[in-house]
Amino acid sequence: MGQMRQRMVEELRLRGYSERTVESYVAQMKRFVKHYMRPAEELGAEEIRAYLLHMTVEEKLAFGTVNQAIYGIRFFYTELLGRPWTEKFRCQRVKKQKLRTVLSEAEVVRLLGALSNLKHRAMVMTLYAAGLRLSELLGVRLEDLDTESMRLRVVAAKGGRERYVMLSERLLRVLRRYIEQYQPVSLLFFGLDRQRGLEPSSVQRVVKAAAQRAGIDRPVSPHVLRHSFATHLMERGTNVVYIQELLGHKDIHTTLGYVRVCRRSATRVASPLEWLELDLT
Repeated sequence: MGQMRQRMVEELRLRGYSERTVESYVAQMKRFVKHYMRPAEELGAEEIRAYLLHMTVEEKLAFGTVNQAIYGIRFFYTELLGRPWTEKFRCQRVKKQKLRTVLSEAEVVRLLGALSNLKHRAMVMTLYAAGLRLSELLGVRLEDLDTESMRLRVVAAKGGRERYVMLSERLLRVLRRYIEQYQPVSLLFFGLDRQRGLEPSSVQRVVKAAAQRAGIDRPVSPHVLRHSFATHLMERGTNVVYIQELLGHKDIHTTLGYVRVCRRSATRVASPLEWLELDLT
């Protein structure tokens, strides 16, 4: 794609898209052009339709991947080339929604106990204690730690919506030890040097390896810790509106999805049978 690729990257960044979305859209557009081996400017609605059909039927790719292709291709043609998007390409809906993977509180204890490296433990504890997305963890800076108000500012949030979450006293003790030992300068968790951020895959590997050492036989990712954070709060009776704010969800229906995996939700609500004045003796 050459110059058009660079223009697409710049335009996405100017509009405030996250780096993850920029990478995804550009990669999907590059894949589309590579499929036809022709310049993007020569391709149109028929090629787009045939390509989406190829992804869905022949490659049998997940609907989420097809969705990303639609969004990326649409952005390129409408925003960069100024073409009207007249075709009604529909984003496929996932008909069967899987339950979120959630760790029990005991499993979280085992997971953290399997982390002997102080930096790794600090990272994983922060993910769980604050319910952060992986991208949000990687964007935390020293200045975001408000120890006076015991809050953590989340700036690199999805959709650019800045928010505050609680700063656990137990987490703060670990972070202070980590900061004293590793001496971060700007980013709280840095990569090869103090000026470079960690690669997402590095954190993913740390979590996966710790889960294996802890004897957890389900796939565990950084996002599972976010799910566990929300579910554990809900199980302990935290108002769902507060949980929505802590997670940074724009739509409360997204937060309500945690009710489906809340282990105590079925027992915390009394059956209407209990309300009846019955004498069955």
